[in-house]
Parts: sequence; C-alpha cells; structure tokens
Amino acid sequence: MGIENRVALITGSASGMGKQTARRMAENGAKIVINDIVPERVDEAVGEFRDAGFEVIGEVADVCNKESIDKMIKSAADKFGGVDILVNNAGLEKAGLLRNLTEKDWDITLNVNLKGAFLCSQAAHHHMIERNYGRIINIASRAWLGGPGQAPYSSAKAGMVGLTRTLGLELGRKGITVNCVAPGLIRTPLWDEAPEKMKNRLLSKQPSGGLGTVDDIANAVMFLADDESSFITGQVLYVCGGRSLYAG
Repeated sequence: MGIENRVALITGSASGMGKQTARRMAENGAKIVINDIVPERVDEAVGEFRDAGFEVIGEVADVCNKESIDKMIKSAADKFGGVDILVNNAGLEKAGLLRNLTEKDWDITLNVNLKGAFLCSQAAHHHMIERNYGRIINIASRAWLGGPGQAPYSSAKAGMVGLTRTLGLELGRKGITVNCVAPGLIRTPLWDEAPEKMKNRLLSKQPSGGLGTVDDIANAVMFLADDESSFITGQVLYVCGGRSLYAG
C-alpha cells in the first residue's frame, strides 16, 4: 500500500511546504513532478532530488494559466504515464485592511490560490478517471475561518474548502478522493521575516504555544495520499496546533 510508484504532482514545490511534501513522497517511492513559476528554483530542486536518487522531473508553469497547466500535465503523463496524486500547494497572500487592499491584491490572491487549484484539478482528473484512482489534496489554511486583514486570502481558502467538498461529491464514484489540509502557524522563511509584534500577537492565540513545521504538513498530506485512505473524502484536516478553535 502507501504511495509507492504513484505519480505525484505538487504545485509550488520548489521550496517550503511543497518541497518538503515532495521529498517525503519521493522517500516513500513516488515519482515526483516539481512545479514552480521560477525556472531557477525548479532546476535547483530537481537537481537536489536527482542527487538523492529520486525519480523526478521539473515543470515551470503558471497555475493561473490553463494552457501552461495542460502542458505540464501532458509532460507528466508522457514521462510517467499519468498523474495519480495532485497536491494543490501553490499559493500567496496579499494582506491588509479592507480600506488598503487593491483590486489587484484581490485578483492575484484568488487566481493563484483558488483558480489554480480548480484548473490543476480539472486537468489532472482526466488521467485519474482513466485509472479509476486519484488523490487530490488542496492546501487550504486555518485562515478560511476568517482573520483580520485577510479578506482576499480567507476568501480564496474558503473557496478551496468549497471546491474540495464539491469535487469529493462529484468524483467519489471515479475512485478519486479530494481533501484539504489546513495549516496554521508554520515555521517558514516568511514567518522568520515577520515583525516581532505580529509574531507575538499570533502566538498569543496559539493553544499549543508554538509553531508547526513543514514536516507536520508533509505528514498530513502523506496520510491523505496513502492508498489506505480511500474512505476519506471531502474533509478538512487542520494542522494548526489548535488554532482553528479560535476565530480571528
């Protein structure tokens, strides 16, 4: 069982949570498709994976662009025969109070986080249907429950939860499960660069008192990707140290 010999495409996987998720999957025998919009990042990550002896290819693609995504999925299919596991990890956040946000902030946040998940799922599910097997795992966020200064991001992540539930209903009889992982505060370079005042405010609302790691997210994705998780679909798995118990 597990994910051995499965083909896993992880968007935004040249760094951070996506890269660690891809590494864990590779360590467990999956064939990996690394994706990012920055060519240099893709090349570096693919080099690291190949040096470690993993089966991997790299695809530079903009998840907001259907043509780019279709080309990426075709390349994965040509190399590995299809796509078994899709992790919609690519994302960004434009934060700010409502009065300070721009239309551009809204559009790019919704496009990358939500439209990207939709387009990638649409493109990949055809290969999954052919095999009567698939795992789609969307990286949402605890923020879908709402948070001050997060109007675009919370809306996009709430949309991902809605997309997850809908696709879980739609694709269940095709052997495809669709689930969400909702991270909370995770130690990443972005966290390290944040102002101390912001860090202290966020940690004051953290029941566990500390941060999660990229391994925590990779572990959750691995669980949902496993062959033995076939009876779990349409669900949100919080990996947030209890942060989801609070609003705001």
